[in-house]
Amino acid sequence: MSRDAFVMTTLVVPDYDAARAFYVDALGFTLVVDTDMGGAKRWLVVEASGGGRLLLAKAANDAQSAAIGNQTGGRVGFFLQTDDFTGCHARFMAAGVTFDESPRSEPYGMVAVFSDPFGNRWDLIEPKAN
Repeated sequence: MSRDAFVMTTLVVPDYDAARAFYVDALGFTLVVDTDMGGAKRWLVVEASGGGRLLLAKAANDAQSAAIGNQTGGRVGFFLQTDDFTGCHARFMAAGVTFDESPRSEPYGMVAVFSDPFGNRWDLIEPKAN
């Protein structure tokens, strides 16, 4: 495998523009590409500042629509790691991100669960220093 290979995860969403607005404007991800592919389909990729890309794919049928917000069976399926939990949490709150719980200290670090507008659950986490 090439050393420049990376993982990109597909996240099924109900609307391209709403997904782009949340991930880019609220969470601060970088827009990598947003290409019209015709037929109301787009190739929409965003990237977290430390790496990790999401392909935001609009649901194309009833089965995909039913999976929106429950792609991991109700579990936290996505993790956003930061080295400034307090600042990141405050920035997200100011941007209207909905946290499902208050921040808490765990043996592995500070964490709080938030949901995107579509119901996908995320951990905002700052690992403890070793």
